[in-house]
Amino acid sequence: MRLSQPHVLIVEDEPAQREVLAYNLEAEGYRTSAAENGEEALMLVAEDKPDVIVLDWMLPNVSGIEVCRQLKMKSETRDVPIIMLSARSEEGDRVRGLETGADDYVVKPYAVSELMARVRTQLRRVRPSAMGQVLMFEDIQLDAETHRVSRAGKPLKLGPTEFRLLSTFMEKPGRVWSREALLDRVWGRDIYVDTRTVDVHVGRLRKVLTQHGHPDPLRTVRGSGYALG
Repeated sequence: MRLSQPHVLIVEDEPAQREVLAYNLEAEGYRTSAAENGEEALMLVAEDKPDVIVLDWMLPNVSGIEVCRQLKMKSETRDVPIIMLSARSEEGDRVRGLETGADDYVVKPYAVSELMARVRTQLRRVRPSAMGQVLMFEDIQLDAETHRVSRAGKPLKLGPTEFRLLSTFMEKPGRVWSREALLDRVWGRDIYVDTRTVDVHVGRLRKVLTQHGHPDPLRTVRGSGYALG
């Protein structure tokens, strides 16, 4: 089982544009969901937090700017990168979009290849392991492309689930992951697994990481979950 696919939410009221974006994003290996207005976008984010949002400025009822503002105000969605799409090319509009919290701003009409590159840039920031990058934390190295892990230069053998767990921890050292969040990221939202299963696999991961006498880099946070470092 691979690392979970990066999830991109497309918020666009023009059906043809939605379809083109979904087709190209899925061709790159991403999972997509789509909303045609601001209210639907906010509901979808609450149900299944995406890794990146591609958000049109001009939406019926709740505008893209307002969606962006609301998401950036909430602690649970503040870190989700938002790429704003707009036919407004004036510098003042671009500044307003970025000041509202958008992480990038693309003027319509745009080249799909350019937008795909910008999505990849944002994903490298928030999901580096899913983009095949080598992750480092202290003396631990994880190569997401070759699925190799080492500590202090010594190779470690991890099962697929432990590898995905370590990838998740290494993407955001210090972040406390709840068991439910780890289940969503590592096992997937569509698979029912008991939260105690997380404890079992974290225990296995700890055993491998400490097998050569190294200190345990994982921290148990009572009542909350687990963190690296």
